[in-house]
Amino acid sequence: MESKSVGNETLITNQTVLQEVKLTKRADALDALRGIAVLAMVLSGTIAPKILPPWMYHAQLPPPTHDFNPKLPGLTWVDLVFPFFLFAMGAAIPLALSRRIAKGWDTKQILLGILQRGFLLVAFAILLQHLRPTVIDPNDDQNWEKWWYALKGFIIICFMFVRLLESFSGWIRQALTIAPWMIGLYFISQINYPDGVGLSLKRSDIILMVLANMAVIGSIIWYYTRSNWWLRVGFLGLLLALKLSAGVEGWVKGIWLAKFYINWPFQLDSSWIFNSDFFKYLFIVIPGTIAGDLIYHWLEARQEEGGSQNHWKPQRFLIITILMFALNIVVLIGLQGRYVVPTILAVLGIGLVGFIFCRNPRSVTEKFIYNLYKWGFYWLILGLCFEPYQGGIKKDPATMSYFFITTGLAIAFLIGLTILMEVFPLKPFFFLFIDNGINPMLGYMGFANLIWPILILNGWEKTIIEMTSVNPIKGFLRGFVYTFILGCLVSLLTRLKFILRT
Repeated sequence: MESKSVGNETLITNQTVLQEVKLTKRADALDALRGIAVLAMVLSGTIAPKILPPWMYHAQLPPPTHDFNPKLPGLTWVDLVFPFFLFAMGAAIPLALSRRIAKGWDTKQILLGILQRGFLLVAFAILLQHLRPTVIDPNDDQNWEKWWYALKGFIIICFMFVRLLESFSGWIRQALTIAPWMIGLYFISQINYPDGVGLSLKRSDIILMVLANMAVIGSIIWYYTRSNWWLRVGFLGLLLALKLSAGVEGWVKGIWLAKFYINWPFQLDSSWIFNSDFFKYLFIVIPGTIAGDLIYHWLEARQEEGGSQNHWKPQRFLIITILMFALNIVVLIGLQGRYVVPTILAVLGIGLVGFIFCRNPRSVTEKFIYNLYKWGFYWLILGLCFEPYQGGIKKDPATMSYFFITTGLAIAFLIGLTILMEVFPLKPFFFLFIDNGINPMLGYMGFANLIWPILILNGWEKTIIEMTSVNPIKGFLRGFVYTFILGCLVSLLTRLKFILRT
C-alpha cells in the first residue's frame, strides 16, 4: 500500500510538473510578431520625413507635405504596424486566460484579472501621455526642463509598472508597488502643461487606450465564447450590422454616438476611457483570438506528444514560408499602387499554391499551419471583397477592407515566422524581436522618453538631423539605428527580467 501510495504521489507530481510546463510555454513566433510590430512602430516614427518614397509613410500622409488626405486609398508597411500589434494582442488572450483556467481560476477571478489588466493599460496610457516631451511643451525644443521631465518620467514609469520578482516578500512587494505610484503622481503634479490643467484623465495616449479597451472587451468575448468559435464569428456579424447602421439615421446611430456619464460621486464624461468607435478594432482582435486558440491547442498537443516528427520535407516548409511573406509584399505593392484586380488575381494564385503545399498535414505542427492558413486566407479574401467599398482601403478613417486584409496578412506573417523558428533552427536569429515582444511597453515609450531626451540634452540630435535630412538613405538609416539601439536595450532589460506589467 505504501509503495502504491508513493507511486501515485509520484505520478501526480509528474502530471503537475507537466502541466506547469504547458502553462509556462510561450509562443515564440507570436512574441516575435509583436516585437516586430513595436520596433516597426518606432522605425516609422524616427525615419526622416519628406524625403523618402510614399510607401515609407502612412498611405494617407504622403510626402513631401505629409498633409492628411482621408480620400487617398492605399496600404503601406507602416499601415500594418498597429493591426499586427492588435492581432498579436488578440492571439495572446486565449494563451493567458487558458493558463489561468488551467490553474483553477473561477469566473470571478478571471473577470477581475481582465479588469486589472485594463486598469493597468489605462493608467499607463494616461501617465505616459503626461510625460511625453511633446505634451509637456509642444513648441519649444530648447526647453531643457521638458526633456529632463521626460527622462525622469521614463524611470518612474518603469518602476511603477515593473513586474516584481516572486522572491520578494509581502511587505517589500507592497512598498515597491505603492512608493513608485505615489512618487509618479506627485512628479506629474509638479509639471506645468500648456493648457494650464495638471493631471487630467482626458490627457491619454490614444493607441494605448484602444489597446486597453480591446484587451478588456476582447478577453470577455473570448471567455464566454471559448468553446464556440461560430458564436464568436457570429458576434462579428452583429458588430458589422451595428457599424454599418451607425452611419445612417436611426436608433443604432443614437446609441453608437451617445456619450455616457458616471453620476456618482460626481458627473464624469466616460468618453475619456471608452469610445464606441473603438469597437471597430474587434474586427482584428476577435480573429486574433481564433488564431490564439489554434496556437494554444498546438502548444498543448506538441507538449503531450513530446515534439512529433514532421512529415513534410524541409523544401515544402520553405516554399510555404516564401508564399506567406510573398502575400504581404504582393498585397502591399498592389494596393498601394492601386493595381487592385491584378492583386486579387495574384492573391488567388498564391493562395491556391499555398493550399496545395499545405495539404495532407499529419504532424501537430503541420495541422496547425494548415488550420491557421485556412483562416488567414479567408480573412484576406474577405477583406479584398470589401476593397471597393468606402473608396478603397484606408487606415484612417479605417475601412472594412483594412481590418480583414491586415488580419489575413498578420496570419500569413505569423505562419512564416512559425516555420522559420520551429521547423528550421533559426530561432536564435529572432531573439531581438522575441525579447521586444515579451516587453512591448518598454519599447513603446523607450524612444520618446529615453533615447530622444538623451540625444537632445547632449546636443547630438541637431547634428544628426542636419546629416540625415536630405539624403533618403541616410534618412532611413537614422531611424534604423535609433530602432536598433532601442531594440537592443529592451532585449537586455528583458533578459535581466525587467519586464513591465500591462
